[in-house]
Amino acid sequence: MTKKPLYACLLMTALAGCASAPGNINNACAVFNQRDGFFDDWHAAAKRTERAYGIPVPILMATLRRESGFQSDARPPRTKLLGLIPWSRPSSAYGYSQALDGTWRQYRLETGRSLARRNSFADAVDFVGWYHARTVATKGVAPNDAYNLYLAYYLGWSGFDGGATRDNKGVQRYAREMAAMAKRYEVQLASCRGL
Repeated sequence: MTKKPLYACLLMTALAGCASAPGNINNACAVFNQRDGFFDDWHAAAKRTERAYGIPVPILMATLRRESGFQSDARPPRTKLLGLIPWSRPSSAYGYSQALDGTWRQYRLETGRSLARRNSFADAVDFVGWYHARTVATKGVAPNDAYNLYLAYYLGWSGFDGGATRDNKGVQRYAREMAAMAKRYEVQLASCRGL
């Protein structure tokens, strides 16, 4: 094989790896093992975020798992016009973190990460760490309280302050599921090999 086709093959392999979500998203070790490599080290990015913001890796990963299933291009489904024609999306949520346009702008401004992209895992996990750390600092939620961190993440800070969860069983269920996933990820990560 000549050098030119070899480089093209390597480039295509690297790009294909970046575009797909991990196959087993319910096991943190498997997620990291599938996505860690020379170009795309998810474990290193998650550990950097944990050090920067004090939010445990299992909570960071469970948030991303709940929001997008680790899909870089995730978006809310389109509404249907007349029940048939694909129409607009209910929000501007996009990427691994499902960050809204305005919140993403605020994150980039406050962190100085002006080139951050929502479809980059490293940027998205940093965003989640930043968001949860702001919740800890401004709402009095403990950094290891996955349930309340996720409520604030899902509802936004004003929705969390306004008590939007009191009667919303669906949102409470989402937060319980995310907290349970964080706990499973914590147990799994304690026994990972090679990380």
